[in-house]
Amino acid sequence: MALKLLALPSRAQWKFPTAEEGSMTWMKIRRIVWFGTPATLVLFLAACASPRPAPPTAAPAPHPVFVGHEETGEASWYGHPYHGRRTASGEIFDMYQMTAAHRTLPFGTWVVVENSANGRSVKVRINDRGPHKSRRILDLSYAAARVLGAIGPGVIPVRLRVIASPEATRGLLGPLSHSTRRGEEPVRL
Repeated sequence: MALKLLALPSRAQWKFPTAEEGSMTWMKIRRIVWFGTPATLVLFLAACASPRPAPPTAAPAPHPVFVGHEETGEASWYGHPYHGRRTASGEIFDMYQMTAAHRTLPFGTWVVVENSANGRSVKVRINDRGPHKSRRILDLSYAAARVLGAIGPGVIPVRLRVIASPEATRGLLGPLSHSTRRGEEPVRL
């Protein structure tokens, strides 16, 4: 019995009315098939098409920096897997140099980083972007982290202070030879 319900009528039993027989229903069906199929196909293809990717969002633009700017937060360090790779500034990362990554400070900015837990401090140059964790403000190179005592804990509380902007160090013999503000004493490393 189930087979009888699923059995389709043979082709000879199909009867399609023609326009001459006066069936307006058949004419409507024909119109729907002829015009509806291409429209349905176009809608289907449009729905299946992948959306255009959004334009890439740029990293936050470096904000203007002034000597004396301070931030407090947590710092982590990075080293061996990234040693020898390009940084966001385009230079090759050397984990044995006193460098750091910051989200917004301009490349070439010099900062003093102080470990709030043990009082140690180090001068580092910003040459990369990061860190990519929300509560952290700085990613230190291995060498800087070693001086600050961050190798064991991995993350340390820090306070950083800008000591020279990139404009102050551009074109000079040393990394720091003078301050960016008029009337201030020269800052030397």
